[in-house]
Amino acid sequence: MSKKKVIIVGAGPGGLTAGMLLSQKGLEVDIYEKRNIVGGRNGYIQAGEFKFDIGPTFFLMKDVLERLFTICNRNLSDYVKVIELDKMYHLIFDNKRFVPTTNFEQMVEEIERVFPGSSEGYKKYIERERKKYDRLIPCLEVPYGNITDYISMRLVKALPYLDSHKSLFDVLGNYFDDDMLKICFTFQAKYIGMSPWLAPGLFSILSFIEHSGGVFHIEGGLNQLSQALAKVTEENGGNIHLSKEVKEIIVENGIARGIRLSDDTTIWGDYVIINADFANAMTKIVSKENRRKYTDEKLKKMKYSCSTFMLYIGIDKIYEEIYHHNIFFANDYKHNVEEIVSNSIVPDDPSFYVHNPSVIDKTLAPEGKSALYVLVPIGNTSGGIDWEAEKENYKEKLLNLLETKAGMTDLRSHIEEIRVITPNDWEHKMDVYDGATFNLGHNMGQLLYFRPHNEFEEFENCYLVGGGTHPGSGLPTIYESARISSELIMKREGISIS
Repeated sequence: MSKKKVIIVGAGPGGLTAGMLLSQKGLEVDIYEKRNIVGGRNGYIQAGEFKFDIGPTFFLMKDVLERLFTICNRNLSDYVKVIELDKMYHLIFDNKRFVPTTNFEQMVEEIERVFPGSSEGYKKYIERERKKYDRLIPCLEVPYGNITDYISMRLVKALPYLDSHKSLFDVLGNYFDDDMLKICFTFQAKYIGMSPWLAPGLFSILSFIEHSGGVFHIEGGLNQLSQALAKVTEENGGNIHLSKEVKEIIVENGIARGIRLSDDTTIWGDYVIINADFANAMTKIVSKENRRKYTDEKLKKMKYSCSTFMLYIGIDKIYEEIYHHNIFFANDYKHNVEEIVSNSIVPDDPSFYVHNPSVIDKTLAPEGKSALYVLVPIGNTSGGIDWEAEKENYKEKLLNLLETKAGMTDLRSHIEEIRVITPNDWEHKMDVYDGATFNLGHNMGQLLYFRPHNEFEEFENCYLVGGGTHPGSGLPTIYESARISSELIMKREGISIS
């Protein structure tokens, strides 16, 4: 009997993970990717001699990916070099610098140094959030294709810890009185593109994941994770077709039958997995006649994450005093977040993140040089900001902030390469709907059953992976989305994933 064929649209981390798992189990896998490299937002930019991750730079919950490699009879450590960061990041305010660590005793000392009298709250935070994590994570590891999936002991046990009636910022108020300290445990809402004052309280587990499980770097950048997934897929006999743009999902009688490429080549298969940005894929490669639920009007009404303004700077020196991960907060952080959420204001005093991996990773730039990555959370394109007009001025504003607030006083004189990505670029060059870098919003009305399902609702034999489906955005949850969707296909084929 011939192998069942799985066609995957997009070689992002979700598509590659699904490709790895399904090819391991003997299915015929073909992945079609528009760009000439794998990874999507987990890919890389090469600027002269310098290499930069495009998107994610924090590797969290490494056990998730390790388990998936184990399923494929592989060890993740054979494919990438994982480096744990003792100091997770530097958090810089106008008058304080806070350096969280995964070492509990040192963290208590650091809290007392910067926020005297607050360490007891930290101990309570660790105790309760551990219980919350243990109860919530199992709820994110299963699909929610039917409303009846809510009727489970998993969710019953998790209910007291959901904190769905509170914002993330309010939940941290259970532990800390100092607003600045609350920000240190809630800025992680930006990982899902949301405001701490609007994100559901259940997302307090984001900071706990860092404090309990650690923050990791991958030598060569996190793009190497996608390279590793691609390598295993090909070792298993899967095929990755680069520079092959998918124009259309072919649907016949309510069943996905294959894809049509931009050159009008038709590829037939038994299953289609969509890894492309969800809303962008709906409007670009799924015809209107095949979208009863996710119409253009419905997509416009859905909530989306913020966007980001990016600088990738190759310089001829290394700023040894600048840590690996650094977050510089606006003087009025709440006001800054409100500007971001409005989608129509270019912040004059932005918060920004500086990634300086060359202090520990010498593979990203020539000797004595470094690859600096700068990210500014900013409104998505739905607010109508003219980024072609704003781009150059905002780039200069950020360079000024790097030279003043970040202390890189001579930065401009050392720049050899610089690349910029605006929200407009995310939308039109990276195929991200509204330039919403972190995909669909993670409000309660767009989680679990209410998020686009792993087994797509519009037509049969089609599955979703990536940040636009359950469980949500972020590398670990994207990997999980691929495992869930792959398991659903395997179940139909009578294949065990273990």
